[in-house]
Amino acid sequence: MEKSVVYTSAAPAAVGPYSQAIAAGDLIFLSGQLPLDPETGRFPSEDVAEQTAQSLQNIRAVLAQAGLTLDAVVKTTVLLQDIADFDAMNKVYASFFTTDCPARSAFQVAALPKGAKVEIEAVAVR
Repeated sequence: MEKSVVYTSAAPAAVGPYSQAIAAGDLIFLSGQLPLDPETGRFPSEDVAEQTAQSLQNIRAVLAQAGLTLDAVVKTTVLLQDIADFDAMNKVYASFFTTDCPARSAFQVAALPKGAKVEIEAVAVR
């Protein structure tokens, strides 16, 4: 099976030695997307809802580069700096995934890169 890197300037560049996404056969594995605005390199705000929206917009942009939409997502993992932000994150998340929602896990973690409040990774299928 061949694999290829998926990259778009419409989402933030990787902040380490990894790819935005890897296509392997019919699967696309998206690295965790921080809520960084690809134009400014900054968070939209300190609000977890706005950060969630930005992370999901970044996922949408990487998927678009692979010729896919959010409908192709089969699994996500949401990492939260504070699990108390779950409801606020979930409300925004539900506005992006409205039908046939992907499987999902959500965890509180000790810290996220750059002090983010949320990071979301995804797996999609062609």
